[in-house]
Amino acid sequence: MSAVLDTQADDPTADDTPATRKPSPWAAPPRPVWEEEPSKAGQAGKGLVLTLACLGIVFPLWIVVVTSLQSKKTIDEAGGLVVIPKGITFVAYQELLSGGQVQRAALVSIGVTVVGTLFSMAVSVLSAYGLSRSGSLGHRWLLMALLTTMFFGAGLIPTYLLVQALGLTDTYLALILPSAVSVFNILVLRAFFMNISQELIDSARIDGAGDWRILWKIVMPLSRAVLAVIALFYAVGYWSAWFNASIYLTDQDMMPLQNVMIQLVQKQERPVGLSAQVNTGELSALAIQMAVMVMALLPVAVLSPFVQRHFKKGMLTGAVKG
Repeated sequence: MSAVLDTQADDPTADDTPATRKPSPWAAPPRPVWEEEPSKAGQAGKGLVLTLACLGIVFPLWIVVVTSLQSKKTIDEAGGLVVIPKGITFVAYQELLSGGQVQRAALVSIGVTVVGTLFSMAVSVLSAYGLSRSGSLGHRWLLMALLTTMFFGAGLIPTYLLVQALGLTDTYLALILPSAVSVFNILVLRAFFMNISQELIDSARIDGAGDWRILWKIVMPLSRAVLAVIALFYAVGYWSAWFNASIYLTDQDMMPLQNVMIQLVQKQERPVGLSAQVNTGELSALAIQMAVMVMALLPVAVLSPFVQRHFKKGMLTGAVKG
């Protein structure tokens, strides 16, 4: 043991001074020499502001979730929204998932979100990759045409007439195609693709790889961060969309979940297909409304933490060069 200690003492690489010690991942980053140390009052003020901001976000969500899990008696005693729960019941969710309009609307929203996100990602990735190659045919003019659409739009009436002329009204394609492409997302992807080493792509071309193989085997694996962020943007957009359905769809059975929630909350209507205890007032309509809100918020709340770690790398790295 003493020999080992003597060896470590003689080894200059075994120094454990603060300068050579590996920093803890939980430690605060070092401050620049020109930046003053924060005062205790400043730290307390920042903590108070962040706490109030978190409460402002969490408290309304708490009320919605708690109210959806309460019985009609508890909601009536509270006079509406419930802050402090008294027991938990899943009757509202059982009624919503037992069939009828809400369950059908949830399936419509899931289908539109999945299909729309895949289609939008395919179009955006192909467009961004083509525009990121300086030697591609007409890439500069196509880029200018895309940028023009960010500042000038045809308007609602011409868009509706175009959708109607294409025969897309009262079809699920009307919920996907009019908002399938975001020029902003294409520009972010293009900037990220342009940051990929050109030498790496040239070496793949020398080995005989074509554009499709380069995109699939090199560009996309190196762009997982930005692809995850853009996919989340598209998915949230499709899941939260309600305006296209309100103007392009007339069949109530085709409405997505967001439109059913709007009808339920604003017009105080009860979803079609629920059991008699809802229609007779034995189950609180407010609990049904809050349960629909929770169902609409749940997918975004579940998926966001898994993509959160990609936001900084995906967005900032893609914005280094334009």
